[in-house]
Amino acid sequence: MADRTESSIVVAAAPAAVLDVIADFESYPEWTGAVKQVEILEALPDGRGKRVRFALDAGAIRDTYVLDYDWGVDDSGVGALSWTLEESTVLRALNGTYELSDAPGGATNVRYELSVDLRIPMLGMLRRKAERTIIDTALSELKKRVEG
Repeated sequence: MADRTESSIVVAAAPAAVLDVIADFESYPEWTGAVKQVEILEALPDGRGKRVRFALDAGAIRDTYVLDYDWGVDDSGVGALSWTLEESTVLRALNGTYELSDAPGGATNVRYELSVDLRIPMLGMLRRKAERTIIDTALSELKKRVEG
């Protein structure tokens, strides 16, 4: 399960603006295709989610899962936001990172890294293809929401 899939995209906004959209978990159902409901179970003193429950409906995969977040970002939004899976009935692992860095022209380079493992057997090649689809969709939806 050491394999991880990653991709990146440039978003025409400052890192803080990108991070604001990523951190607004409760708005995910408005702009992500598969996330249908979000509940912040535990928040940090600054209001950001520490433990967050998601209800997912991605066609063949439906699940409710809880992620634990680690906010390694500075006040400008630069840094890494990582998460690990705490609870799920379908997923064995859903661990990832958004890494935000400055790009020319006041834009942000967003690198997304993800590893997924299901409780049902799946060929590594199919799992990596699913990871790639998740990443590409998430990055394009994020870009559209931020630049919207």
